[in-house]
Amino acid sequence: MSSAKTLAYSQRAARHSNPAAKLLLETIERKKSNLAVSVDVTKSEDFLVIIDAVGPLTHIDILEDFDNSLIGHLEELSKKHDFVIFEDRKFADIGNTVALQYSSGVHKIASWSHITNAHPVPGPSVISGLASVGIPLGRGLLLLAEMSTKGALATGSYTEEAVRMARANKNFVIGFIAQRRMDGVGLPENDLDNDDDFLILTPGVGLEVKGDSMGQQYRTPDEVVRQSGCDVIIVGRGIYGTDLKDVGAIRLRAERYREEGWNAYLKRIQS
Repeated sequence: MSSAKTLAYSQRAARHSNPAAKLLLETIERKKSNLAVSVDVTKSEDFLVIIDAVGPLTHIDILEDFDNSLIGHLEELSKKHDFVIFEDRKFADIGNTVALQYSSGVHKIASWSHITNAHPVPGPSVISGLASVGIPLGRGLLLLAEMSTKGALATGSYTEEAVRMARANKNFVIGFIAQRRMDGVGLPENDLDNDDDFLILTPGVGLEVKGDSMGQQYRTPDEVVRQSGCDVIIVGRGIYGTDLKDVGAIRLRAERYREEGWNAYLKRIQS
């Protein structure tokens, strides 16, 4: 069986049964973009300006802080620019609690977000709780297997357990937030029955800087996609910077990251 690392996004889309995984891979291929823009701003006006500027160049947007009134605008932009919505919620509680957080409350995340994520630290119940809401809606879940911050505790046996949990829930868990491919992690070497094809979305991507004052560590798109075999580069401040009104500059930086990420993917599957 061919490794997911060497297959085209379109080939992998055909192998997935989860609707969110299929949508993500098909959108990446259609737009020739494996760029995710992390829109981590607090003002709704800035939020919508950034999304409208980068939407044509991305396939996914990650949302953290927003007012419920923005959801309608967000869905309109998703259709206008053909991108998938990923809410970077990082659920981390018992099954019943996360099910309520996912389906109810002010945000009603499951009703509009194609993909969300969770910490595996609560154990399998965090997956079963989210799955009870997400599977009927065709949603997908990412587990945080690794992080890009210096000194992160998500390593070793923690990462291996996250992968085992994902393998036991492939109908809903479509991949990981991680720094490398997870295929084969925790399995015996030369396991011929391993058919892992988890999507890897990777934060900590930068073209110039190597880190910040709060422990974030950056790698280039080539290091992330070609060398480490990851599927999607997640970029925030490197694209929208500090001048949120300079739409032209934001769009140019997004295009540069999109091009770098896509070229790294082409080199990977052609090598």
